[in-house]
Amino acid sequence: MIAFGSAITKPELYHRFAEVGIRRAAEPDSEVFALPSVGSIFASYNALIEKAEACDGLEALVLAHQDAEIVDHDFCARVRRALADPDVGLVGCVGAIDVRSIAWWEGSVTLASFVHRYDDHGGGDLPAFSWAWEEAPPYARLGEVDTLDGFVLVLSPWTVRNLRFDESLGQFHGYDFDFCLQVRAAGRKVVTADFRAVHHHPLEPFSDPEPWITAHMKVAEKWEGRAGAVGTAPGSWEERAFRAAAGRDAARVIDHNNTLDFEAHARELERALAELADSISWRITAPLRRFNGSHPPSDNGRPRWSLRARSNQVDPTEP
Repeated sequence: MIAFGSAITKPELYHRFAEVGIRRAAEPDSEVFALPSVGSIFASYNALIEKAEACDGLEALVLAHQDAEIVDHDFCARVRRALADPDVGLVGCVGAIDVRSIAWWEGSVTLASFVHRYDDHGGGDLPAFSWAWEEAPPYARLGEVDTLDGFVLVLSPWTVRNLRFDESLGQFHGYDFDFCLQVRAAGRKVVTADFRAVHHHPLEPFSDPEPWITAHMKVAEKWEGRAGAVGTAPGSWEERAFRAAAGRDAARVIDHNNTLDFEAHARELERALAELADSISWRITAPLRRFNGSHPPSDNGRPRWSLRARSNQVDPTEP
């Protein structure tokens, strides 16, 4: 029996996304644990593991974020194939190797079989490179990795019985990387499998970077010298600290530059829109647009439009 669990902080998200995917993937005998969050994701996932551990005949526990939607109807069959190797302790659909910190995406991502779906800027989808295998790059592969993205995790029965999330690390960030390191330290494999999910998530990774920074430091301190290159880099700790500060400042300069570039590009497009609004064709077709109800708000007959507010939409006929 394959069990499913989700920690819920926003019931509307769970019902729209995770619950839909679980219903699609679950089998008639599957147990589904939809529990209100008990604090941190570490504690909430531990509570779900306790529930699953009490189940008879458990084959796997699937932990899904409330905004993660499983899309494969044969998901359980894919999970069983991935867990056929008794040494496998943890399975996901996004994984990377040569990972040194909770910023796992800075390693070499070998599989990313998901879609990032967002509502920002009018909404859209960003399919990862392994979503469609016929379009995947040569380095996309299934198999053993250093870490997984934790938005959907599959725990083996051994993992359910023997491991727990480290609640001392914080509220949310780093839970997946730390758990993968625990699995590997216990001699079990962390692997990617060929299942797909949609992550319904805003483009902004987090509103407050401080908890992420704190988790980054705690995980590095916990695992430095214990797991490959985690928490390590060339040079003394003083040199690494100076380099980190320099890298932070360089990133801020680049971010400021990107903002200026965006503003300049937005102004260029707004000038083009203004020229279009002054054209004969725009004026001739204005009655038709009004009839169709597609004329945008206007000032003195000209469209009122801000690319800074809606940067991904450049059609001046949209309301």
